[in-house]
Amino acid sequence: MTLDMDNVEVFDTGVKGRGLRTTKDLCAGEVVLAEPSFAAVVFDSLSQQVCHSCFRRQANLHRCAQCKFAHYCDRTCQTACWDEHKQECGAIKKNGKAPNENVRLAARVLWRIQKDTGIVSDSQLTSVDQLEDHVADMPADNLKELKIDVHNFLDYCPNTRHGVEYISHIFGIINCNGFTLSDQRGQQAVGVGLFPNLCLVNHDCWPNCAVILNHGNHSALNATFHSKRRVELRALGKIAENEELTVGYVDFLNVSTDRQRALKHQYHFDCTCKSCSKNLKDDLMMAAKETEGNKPSDELVKEVQELSLECLAKVEAARTAGDFHEVVKLCRECLDKQEPVLADTHLYQLRILSAASEVLSYLKFFSEAAEYSRRMVEGYMKLYHPNNAQLGMATMRAGVTHWHAGLIEVGHGMICKAYAILMITHGPNHSITKDLESMRMQTEMEQRIFKQNECVYHSMREAALQNKPMGMMAEAVSVEDNVKALFHKQ
Repeated sequence: MTLDMDNVEVFDTGVKGRGLRTTKDLCAGEVVLAEPSFAAVVFDSLSQQVCHSCFRRQANLHRCAQCKFAHYCDRTCQTACWDEHKQECGAIKKNGKAPNENVRLAARVLWRIQKDTGIVSDSQLTSVDQLEDHVADMPADNLKELKIDVHNFLDYCPNTRHGVEYISHIFGIINCNGFTLSDQRGQQAVGVGLFPNLCLVNHDCWPNCAVILNHGNHSALNATFHSKRRVELRALGKIAENEELTVGYVDFLNVSTDRQRALKHQYHFDCTCKSCSKNLKDDLMMAAKETEGNKPSDELVKEVQELSLECLAKVEAARTAGDFHEVVKLCRECLDKQEPVLADTHLYQLRILSAASEVLSYLKFFSEAAEYSRRMVEGYMKLYHPNNAQLGMATMRAGVTHWHAGLIEVGHGMICKAYAILMITHGPNHSITKDLESMRMQTEMEQRIFKQNECVYHSMREAALQNKPMGMMAEAVSVEDNVKALFHKQ
């Protein structure tokens, strides 16, 4: 894949080391750089559910007949991935099983370096070997895990020409530079990859760029014409020439001390960005509810916060166990205690609202789920960057929940807001944006029917849900020829 890297250049940031800056003015949504993975693997737990070539979640995947581990959408995806999988296939077959994803990724990285060296194209701005490994900064537990991975790697690749120190260096690079890959709907992390150019982009808690995975186009019957999976760095707003490009390594929806702790643990640096140094929005994330100038006591706020943390732990345990009705019960009880005390931007309340809306939607209690998702999004909008991808995805899910609940006007409005954000963060050709555009068009048509005759709309919607004949109803509205196609069947 030939990539245009004219938009960026490497420069010395000083304290943060190397970084990337733009060489021209950029607009919101503009692709700053795109980069195929140097190496990438699917997580162990999803190896039979996700294509090892394009990283899409698919049903009835085609299994590699040799190693019986790798799975693909079809023969063309398998052919497209053979150059990556060839040595892995032989190693798995010889060992009788596949090692964990860390070992598999390290092996793919080392095989690629051995075959193509650490720089595979003129557009690659740094060698893989030159990336930071931070092995010397690792705590004892992480070093112990690294040594186990190195031992397993040597069992997996006994004839490697590389020494333990160099193999440890590669594992260290993966540990602090690996980029998590999501499925085509952005709903689940499905793998991890190494992208050398992306590794040069430094962190900021309020970044000017977003990173998304574009799975590529694999519709052609001949694998030669497939476009490779790649990450795309997209501008979240206007970026001036020579301005440093930044992304968020961690979710902004944590107070600054928690973000700093996470960054120090995983990436071994102290974050001194403006958001952290000035504790921006921390007050909103921990705010108490104010009613007519009155606030609850500090003791009551502390008590409800402690109760919320206990509840969140119980919710996670119940969700992991699949006891979704228990999740709903816990969330309702917790929200009853939070609502008089915590502000609508308080992190603990937003996390409970998120869990409640997600599980209630799954259980098809859409009206209650819609109310919780609306409150969650309203809180998010006061905290996140207006073009944050997670805000866009949350708004999309809330819009769909309102649509399912029959609240077509609010649902359509949220879907339109989500579409505006994802057009910037994901671009018009991403599968998520295309799905959202289809939903936007469908809800727009349904809203037109709703405005013409609200009673008829609800009657038609009820009939669609029950799969009843709709001919007479269609005649009554006469807005679209195929009215049944306008309704999202749940």
